[in-house]
Amino acid sequence: MNTLDRRTFLAGSAAFSLLGACRAPAGETDCDLLLCGGTILDGSGGAPFVADLGLRAGRIAFIGQGNPRRARRTLDAQGLCVAPGFVDIHTHSDRTIFEWPLAESRIRQGCTTEITGNCGSSAAPRVAGEDESATTRARWGDVSSYARAWNTQGAALNHALLAGHGTLRRGVVGEVDRPARAEERAEIARRFELALEQGAWGLSSGLEYVPGLYTPQAELEDLVRIAGARGVLYATHMRSEEAELLEAIDEALATAHAGSARLQVSHLKAAGRNNWHLQDEALARIERARAAGLDVKVDAYPYTAYSTTLSILLEPWSREGGSEAILARLADAAQRERILREVGPRVATELGGFELVVISSVGAPAAQECVGRSLAELAQAWSVAPEEAFVRVLERGRADIGYIGHGMSEENVARVLAHPLVMIGSDGRSMAPTGSAADDRPHPRSYGTFPRVLGRYCRELGALDLPTAIAKMTSMPAERVGLRDRGRIALGMAADLVLFDAARVADRATFEEPQRYPEGIEHVYVNGVPVVQHGKVTGSRPGRMLRRETPG
Repeated sequence: MNTLDRRTFLAGSAAFSLLGACRAPAGETDCDLLLCGGTILDGSGGAPFVADLGLRAGRIAFIGQGNPRRARRTLDAQGLCVAPGFVDIHTHSDRTIFEWPLAESRIRQGCTTEITGNCGSSAAPRVAGEDESATTRARWGDVSSYARAWNTQGAALNHALLAGHGTLRRGVVGEVDRPARAEERAEIARRFELALEQGAWGLSSGLEYVPGLYTPQAELEDLVRIAGARGVLYATHMRSEEAELLEAIDEALATAHAGSARLQVSHLKAAGRNNWHLQDEALARIERARAAGLDVKVDAYPYTAYSTTLSILLEPWSREGGSEAILARLADAAQRERILREVGPRVATELGGFELVVISSVGAPAAQECVGRSLAELAQAWSVAPEEAFVRVLERGRADIGYIGHGMSEENVARVLAHPLVMIGSDGRSMAPTGSAADDRPHPRSYGTFPRVLGRYCRELGALDLPTAIAKMTSMPAERVGLRDRGRIALGMAADLVLFDAARVADRATFEEPQRYPEGIEHVYVNGVPVVQHGKVTGSRPGRMLRRETPG
């Protein structure tokens, strides 16, 4: 155990004398489960302390020195940290949870609640005619029917859904490059209002993606005003995370200000070596907006690479209409030539070179050989220019290609993670190395985000201390979204808990072998039910689709 961990545990022992204030009243120590002697990190960011923790009916019923004889079951937690279950504020599991309801990539790293529907894309309300693949066999239309489908199947962890602006716009306007008409804007707003009434927790936008890409700021403000009036969150994947990062931040801040909404800047980064110097000013602009009264915070993940769809490297004109339209343009000689001319400068600006673009997933078997290889490698193997390799991969994969972009510096990542306005969000998803993901090489963040923060950025690099890191994973995201009974260890809170070994916790997922589970996460409870015991998945599905309550 290093110096940081020793200081943490010594501080916990010193704080033990404060426990009297949080003990349950006499006669109320009966519980379903008593976790004995763990070091409590309660999610507040305060000093840890040693205590017993009693669970009853899915809630925290006791904190103090318990009587094991008055508990139905006990678990020896000595030597382990006991923290609130991790709340992942930025995920994309709203569809994949139907293929992998045990959510092994998430629960085995301590995640007990996911905020889904991010980057402007949400599973509900479903767009008419949307492909119903094997991963989304369940049927739904609006948020209410989505919640019924979710709860009918059940899952190992909790979900809370944001309504995606891109999904809303696609369902009314389509994937076309034009402003919405007045009647279309009114219909998009109506659908957003309905999603909120049915329990959605806010709005997300993805302004680098179709159709968010084609949305004027004034049009987006329609929905952000509704979010502000309802007091819900507006989370944005901004228009640029590369050369135009600062302009994108200015737009996000102005949009939130116009709508008087709480703003969450999603997965903040300065991608591309030529853009690394923008990171400090990006944070400074957010700090200034916060100081001026805007309720703005940020999330980030602990990796120097991002992951998204390969088509994002196309210019806006060539992405209009979706995958089939992209393929039609590639089949036209003149348009194909234009795309070839444009992609080189785009890759240079956003990353620095084709060797930094690594294929992670493909939508068609014909492109399977590309997985795990960079565009530079494929170009060499096929004896073509990298631009031509880019086009061929899109064609073979039916324009449904995922890639990992190795674009950020670790110095910037550490500085962002440590910033007081930043919380942890994986940008990953619930999955397992089975089924449709068996042959993929996804970003390791789906499997390793939270253990990586604890192991590398706390224990190894000392970028932030353990209580602060836990707060960034628990109370900060829970409060940001509005989950009043999650994210803290306190009497009456939901019994979502993770027990881990601070000296040993670490991610094992790498970019070469991303579907590997972490170590040091010993036990995970969701609503008081064990979903991980002694590092093994139990198979239980106690998770809930959390729906926002509306006034009246």
